[in-house]
Amino acid sequence: MTNANGTATGMPAAGAPAAGSPADEAAHESAAGAPASESTRLALSVIMPVGKRHATDIAALYAEYKAGLASLDVQYEFIVVLDGPKPEIAPSLQRLLEKGENLVVISLTKRFGEATALMAGFQRASGRVIVTAPAYHQIQGVEIGKLVRALDKADLAIGRRWPRVGSRFEVMRRNVFHRFIATVTGQRFNDLGCGARAMKRRVLEEISLYGDQHRFLPVLANRQGFRVSEVDVGQSPLDRYDGGYPTREYAHRVLDIFTVFFLVRFTKKPLRFFGMLGASTFVIGALLVAWLAIDRLVFMHPLADRPALLLSSLLVVLGMQLFALGLLGELIIFTHARDIKDYQIDEVIRYPEAAVPDNNAARVRVEKDDATHSHAI
Repeated sequence: MTNANGTATGMPAAGAPAAGSPADEAAHESAAGAPASESTRLALSVIMPVGKRHATDIAALYAEYKAGLASLDVQYEFIVVLDGPKPEIAPSLQRLLEKGENLVVISLTKRFGEATALMAGFQRASGRVIVTAPAYHQIQGVEIGKLVRALDKADLAIGRRWPRVGSRFEVMRRNVFHRFIATVTGQRFNDLGCGARAMKRRVLEEISLYGDQHRFLPVLANRQGFRVSEVDVGQSPLDRYDGGYPTREYAHRVLDIFTVFFLVRFTKKPLRFFGMLGASTFVIGALLVAWLAIDRLVFMHPLADRPALLLSSLLVVLGMQLFALGLLGELIIFTHARDIKDYQIDEVIRYPEAAVPDNNAARVRVEKDDATHSHAI
């Protein structure tokens, strides 16, 4: 377990060296946050962030995931990140540690959000492949291997619970949410709410998550140039949520969608957003000012008791400020453009050396031919 300051402790992985050896010290440094070299990385790291919603029997959920990981026949580590104190499940985790399970438990000092808990686990993970597992029953544990094997053709594999069971209201809510995402971002997904995902390490190395952006990781990864694949996985028979969501939760999701929309569409083109908005506001205000001026000069209508003049002036000033804000954003992007990487290289094809003509050798052969020809003459 961890203490209040978030220090992680846990049992060593299977086949790990004895405590006190140099390799054990290196593993301890890696678990504390120091980067591990590629030669010392494990094949797989599983991160399970435990937030407000979690399974009642966390040990049974861990056993289900463990059975699914056994089918992969690779060495792995299992990291549980508690998003704030969780006294209701701490005893179960402690019993698992006492049994010698390959488990590391990280406890955050307070609730920071699932995305932050996920990144805290990633900083201490040493696997070349990262698997995120939900803290409650969403998919069948045996399906984890299907996600990992999908990385042969993708950088990020996300689970889609299919066939999906749920009430009509849930089906309608999911359809509205995903259609809204497709309209705003131009990317079509079917189950962004599924927390079961497998990804190559470099995905989380290049994408920083905060707040509630863990739901939109596939959207952000696709924007970054990573190959994203949606894999059908079996839904857990225990995947049921009878409670409702408050109105505030829906408002937060809408704001998150617009945040992702701006990050996906205008991160490197802020002037297109602020410039378009500012120009539209400026034109509306300028037209109102022109109409009021004509109304006053031609038709002699007084403007002292009309708020339209103040409104049109405010629109003109607001439009200019929005446009200037877009220009300022462009200047910031320009000064940092060299450090921004929003692409991924799929493969590099080189011509074999034998296929490249040697210009020097060709020149020598020409000179020898000329010399032979001159000597014959």
